[in-house]
Amino acid sequence: MKIGVLIPVSPFESLDVVLESLECIKSLDFGEHEFKIVYVVDKNLECAEELKKKGVEVLYREEARGRRAGAINDAVKFFSDFNPKYVAIFDVDSRPERNFVLECIKVLEKDEKIFIASSKRYVNNGINLPSETVEAEYHLINFFLNKLSWKQFNGLIGVLRYEYLKRGLEEGAITEDAEFSTKMYAEGLRAEMVKTTKLYEEAPMSWKELYLQRKRWYFGGLQLWKHRKKLKGKVKFSWIMALTLSYVVIIALPLLLLSPPLILYHYRKFSKLKVVFGLAIHTLILQLAALDAFLSYVFGRDVSWGKMRRKAEFLNTKVKRI
Repeated sequence: MKIGVLIPVSPFESLDVVLESLECIKSLDFGEHEFKIVYVVDKNLECAEELKKKGVEVLYREEARGRRAGAINDAVKFFSDFNPKYVAIFDVDSRPERNFVLECIKVLEKDEKIFIASSKRYVNNGINLPSETVEAEYHLINFFLNKLSWKQFNGLIGVLRYEYLKRGLEEGAITEDAEFSTKMYAEGLRAEMVKTTKLYEEAPMSWKELYLQRKRWYFGGLQLWKHRKKLKGKVKFSWIMALTLSYVVIIALPLLLLSPPLILYHYRKFSKLKVVFGLAIHTLILQLAALDAFLSYVFGRDVSWGKMRRKAEFLNTKVKRI
C-alpha cells in the first residue's frame, strides 16, 4: 500500500517549527507500507532549502495561490505518479502519536464510506491563560466529536482517501476543510473518530490571535449554508446545530457556573480554576468574532489571514522583554 504525507507550510512559519515537524513526521510508524513525505512551502525559501537538505521532497510555491487549500491541491497533483491509496495531512504544529497513521488506516480499511479518519485533538502549549482555556475547550470539542453525526476535523488533519482528495478543495472558501467535509457528507460518506491514537497541536497564544482565528472560522461557516439542501437526516441536524448554536455561544455563559468542579475533577489542580475566568473571556470573544464575521459576510468585506505565534517564539519574546 502507498501512503502520501503532506504538510503545508505558510510563509509565516519559523524554520525551527518546521524542522520540529519533520522530526515528528519522520518518527511515525508506516509499517511495511511505502510512503512519500512532501512539504508544500509557500514563499519561504529558507525552510524549503533546509527541508531539501534533510532528504524530504519539497514543493515550493512562490505565489501561494489558494493558501492552504491551494497547497493541498498542488500536493495532491504532485502525488499523481506515486498514486497513493491514502494521504495523511498535517499542519506544521501537528504532533501525532507514532501509531497515528496506521491506526487511522485500520479504520479506513473497514468501511469504504469513510473519507477521513482522525483522532481527538489535544493542546500541547497550555502555558498561559488563552492557550490553557483553548485546552479546556478542546476537551468539550472532543466530547461532541465523539457523539455527533457530523464530525469536522479542522484542517482535514488526519488520513484521507486519495480518490476523494483528487477532486480538489475549494480555494475560494475561507474554511476549505469544512467545505470539503460538507460535500463528502452530502454524498453519503462520513468521517470517523479513531480512539486508539491521539494528535497534539498548538492553541492561539493570545486573545487577539484567538479572535482572528475564530472570525475566519465563523466567516467560513457562513459560506457553507449554500450546501444546506444537500445534507439529510441526522447529519443535517448535527450540521445545522454546529452552524447555528456556535454563532450564539453567549447563551452558554451561565453554564460556566457549573465548570469549577468539572475543571478540578479533570486537572486535579486548584491553579487551573483560573480557566473558569478564561472561559468567560473566551465566550465573549467568540460571540464578538461571530458578530464581526456576520457583518463582514453581509457587507462583502474580506477576512484576513495572519501569523500564529508558536510556543517557542512566544517564550523567546517573553525572555527578551525580561
